[in-house]
Amino acid sequence: MNPANAFSPRILVIDDQPSILLAIDTTLRMAGYNHVTTCQESTRVKDMVGADTPDIVLLDLMMAGVDGETLLEFFNVEHPGLPVIVITGTVDVNTAVRCMKAGAFDYIVKPVEEDRLLACVERASALSALRRENQALRQGLFTARIEHPEAFADIVTRDKQMLAVFQYVEAVARTGQPVLICGETGAGKELVARALHRLSGLDGAFVAVNVGGLDDNVFSDTLFGHTRGAFTGAERDRPGMIEEAAGGTLFLDEIGDLSPASQVKLLRLLQEGEYMPLGVDRPRRSDARVVASTNAPLRELEQSGAFRKDLAYRLRTHEIFLPPLRERREDLPLLVDHFLAKTADALGVPKPEAPPDLVPLLRTYAFAGNVRELESMIFDALSCHRGGPLSLEVFKAHIRRELGTPDAGSPSTSGADGLQFPDPLPTIKETTRRLVEEALERANGNQTVAARMLGISQQALSKRLRQEK
Repeated sequence: MNPANAFSPRILVIDDQPSILLAIDTTLRMAGYNHVTTCQESTRVKDMVGADTPDIVLLDLMMAGVDGETLLEFFNVEHPGLPVIVITGTVDVNTAVRCMKAGAFDYIVKPVEEDRLLACVERASALSALRRENQALRQGLFTARIEHPEAFADIVTRDKQMLAVFQYVEAVARTGQPVLICGETGAGKELVARALHRLSGLDGAFVAVNVGGLDDNVFSDTLFGHTRGAFTGAERDRPGMIEEAAGGTLFLDEIGDLSPASQVKLLRLLQEGEYMPLGVDRPRRSDARVVASTNAPLRELEQSGAFRKDLAYRLRTHEIFLPPLRERREDLPLLVDHFLAKTADALGVPKPEAPPDLVPLLRTYAFAGNVRELESMIFDALSCHRGGPLSLEVFKAHIRRELGTPDAGSPSTSGADGLQFPDPLPTIKETTRRLVEEALERANGNQTVAARMLGISQQALSKRLRQEK
């Protein structure tokens, strides 16, 4: 059985008996393997493989023309690591051992048993998917470049951490396995999920569902749908989001808030590729890939028992961590310019120039809401703008509100009293020097902004800096 959202391998079946080819092709397609090619003439195999290398090969040993053992040697030499499952008509231990030593992944005895065939192909598929992912990761590490930057056009960044995320997304996009995207609120998790979908090669739609706070009945109805008469008021069939995402990507946002009962149903979807709409007594199958996101500490939820460990393991086959905006301060000028242009276009007004002190001011703030919060700040500022230079007052007022202080100072990352002291205590002179250095770093060298943070005049700061030289 080919599980839902699993890597869909290209399978080449080689046998000189048409009935065997038909039987294997039918079995594989009914199990969800849709990329199956059959070959009855063994003399054509090398040309076929040269044009399009498969991910898995099913190879009959006894054939007219080129025999299976010769082709096995060809695959082993020309395509090392390619899983080749040998099909033999005799229960011959010596033949099986010889084939395994020659590089066969496994062997099946005719007449081919369906369960044995599917079990072999599923294991070969997992190996092939892992092999493809490792190749992509190695290529990304060696080239250190983004192959498809257009897929990430919605994400404005030049941050090295984010570019590393892009490389990883490119590497795992086509494996078909579940992906878990972790990051704070507003960090861009859905944008990364959409980029993943664009690169996946899937023909179906990208369907996003926020599952946070949904009780089990609403979750089941939203995700799996219902049939007419399933409950009071169900006057017609309603397809769920999983059906809308057929052949595509189902994005489950805020997965950490999912109820225990709903977690069981999602686990079955991931393990078996099956789901049950309300009012249906037989499971239906899904081929949608599942991508989930969370801003919750999922491992802590696992420890407390609030989130199933087996579900978490399934979801994090591939795991992506997005850095918060406070760790991407070099992106602030790009983001400010981008959101100014975007907001001006939305409001139908000319794009104003950002004042010189804006980015230094924003560097002093921790952005609990990340990129989304920055966009909201700029939209608010531009909505109040009535011409001339863009005012800093809206930004300062926002920062004051978020910090709960009357002054637009920098956010504290310390204890309850706002200060932390090292042990042993530094001298007053050392403390002052460190404080000035920190203010200048946060202000990106702008003495006016740094002085404002320190509560002194710019002249006083300049005098202190001259004295320390």
